[in-house]
Amino acid sequence: MASNILSIGKSALSVAQVGLSTTGHNIANASTPGYSRQVVIQSATESQNFGYGYVGQGSEVSAITRVYSEILAKQAIHSQSISAGIDTYSSQLNTINNMLADATSGLNPAMSDFFANVQDLAANPSDTPTRQSMLSSTQSLINRFQGTSSRLNEIRDDVNTQLSASVSLINTYATQIASLNDVIDKAINASGNPPNDLMDQRDQLVLELSKQIKTTVVSQGQGSYNIFAGNGLPLVVGADTYALTTTAAPTDPSRLEVAYQSKNKTTVLGGDSLPGGVVGGLLQFRSESLDTIQNQLGQIALVLANTFNTQHAQGLDLYGKPGGALFNIPDPTVTASSYNNGNAVIGSKVVDGRAVTSSDYRLQYDGSQYKITRLSDSTVQSFASLPQTLDGLSFSQTSGTMQAGDDFVIRPTHSAASTLSLAITDTRKLAVGGPVLSTSANVGNTGGASISTAIAASTYAASPIVSALGFTYHTGAPGTFTLAPSTQAVTVTLGGTSTTFAPGTPITYTSGATISIGGLSTIISGTPADGDQFTITPNASNGAGDNRNGLLLGNLQSQGVLNNSTDSFSDAFGQLVNNVGNKTRELSVTGAAEAKVLEQATAAVQSESGVNLDEEATNLLRYQQAYQAAGKMMQIASQLFDVLLRLGSA
Repeated sequence: MASNILSIGKSALSVAQVGLSTTGHNIANASTPGYSRQVVIQSATESQNFGYGYVGQGSEVSAITRVYSEILAKQAIHSQSISAGIDTYSSQLNTINNMLADATSGLNPAMSDFFANVQDLAANPSDTPTRQSMLSSTQSLINRFQGTSSRLNEIRDDVNTQLSASVSLINTYATQIASLNDVIDKAINASGNPPNDLMDQRDQLVLELSKQIKTTVVSQGQGSYNIFAGNGLPLVVGADTYALTTTAAPTDPSRLEVAYQSKNKTTVLGGDSLPGGVVGGLLQFRSESLDTIQNQLGQIALVLANTFNTQHAQGLDLYGKPGGALFNIPDPTVTASSYNNGNAVIGSKVVDGRAVTSSDYRLQYDGSQYKITRLSDSTVQSFASLPQTLDGLSFSQTSGTMQAGDDFVIRPTHSAASTLSLAITDTRKLAVGGPVLSTSANVGNTGGASISTAIAASTYAASPIVSALGFTYHTGAPGTFTLAPSTQAVTVTLGGTSTTFAPGTPITYTSGATISIGGLSTIISGTPADGDQFTITPNASNGAGDNRNGLLLGNLQSQGVLNNSTDSFSDAFGQLVNNVGNKTRELSVTGAAEAKVLEQATAAVQSESGVNLDEEATNLLRYQQAYQAAGKMMQIASQLFDVLLRLGSA
């Protein structure tokens, strides 16, 4: 019986010792990230039947388990992913918001200064210092466009860098989780007991992974985890891993996309496949905000340059020549997909700046039809052939052969702000006088037709007309015009269809059609009578002291020239700044709300799994008392055994 008491005391001592060790382990790791409080599961040892009844044999440790709620942990993982994504998006956009809204270094002050100098020049058209100030303010505006676009490009490069870093971190976490899966499986299979600290390490890695990308955890039978990234991409399956990587976009080598590697196949993933986390926030910021902002900035730069060039060409400079281009405008950027099989080269030009949108376009060929998609709203138009004109842009195939499946992306405004430049350095070439051309109907005309103001294209300055051009109408079927002098070809355009008439050939008349001759164009509308005459006359003055075109250039500030002629330049930029500010505020509010949700989810996990030092201090006392009591029991058993020995020796 004494030996039985000794054995019971020994078991109690052992259990108390394990309890003290576990409590001490909890206290030591109270501040360890991801640590879950561990508890000793104690049970009675199987009792022994002595005939008069079952006598207990002490106690034993059944297991040491961690206090862990899978439901609360999944809620924290989900909230962590959402919060990290919003914080990343908000941080990036806030940088742009501060840049655009700056009252001194933003684009608006430079634009206001530019128009103020245009108006000063209109008031003093022959003053050389005023002309120089006009050119200086124009260059300052260009510099501001370029500087803003350059900063956006730096942010774009930073997105690429962060994507690469995040993808590398994701792959590292995946490898570590898979390794822990293997070790945990082996430990459970060998002993049947869970390795709590290793499981905590794995859960902490999963939580860190969720900061980088949306993470879904599926527990397996023996304690292993399967991890899925984004919208269901397997990342860890048992001890096996699948990697993410970054690769250049097929239609933009400077743009990194996230791709999924499975066996020998690499698949480029869209932003919709990877929501949440730093990766999701970066992709969403780039596609929803950065691309849009840079395109809208480029649209303002391109339309401003194009409309100024068009109006500038209508005036005369101090040399008495028509105005040339004030700005050098880049052609739209066209990028062929790296997957194309054909060698076709696609060209695109701006033909009507006011009609240009801030959207990018995709041109695809299916073997018989050309499909042009406006990417901003996914509007698709199909054509049997090229060239075609859409939204103020021409699309043409300049060389090579197109193959079915070939794909091109056209970006009219993406680089416009960064590549805009000044075309004039000579102050005398500022065409403030005007107009270059005047039109009139002969006072003796008997029909009901009229002629519009003639418009000079930017190419007109290279070969202006030196004498009046006269149109004479002749009745018949169809009615025709003859042109005198008849040394140039004439192109008639209506509804996108153009017909060119050789010099001296009768020109078929269609009411409302645009008649173009050597860089100038006009429209004759109505019903003319036989013999009616219309004249286009060049301005014979040298432009000195004339400010008529300068006034028209100044008026462009308040005209609706963007977005279907509804917005002025200041309106468009104001809307851009306002949209960025509103989105920044929206993300700030949403981010604060998600941060609160994450805080509550984390608190719920801690309340369940975290170490409470007061509770552990109580446990220390409890196990200390149990240890002392067990020791006292063993002491008593020893004394009883000594009594038996003495009785036996007597």
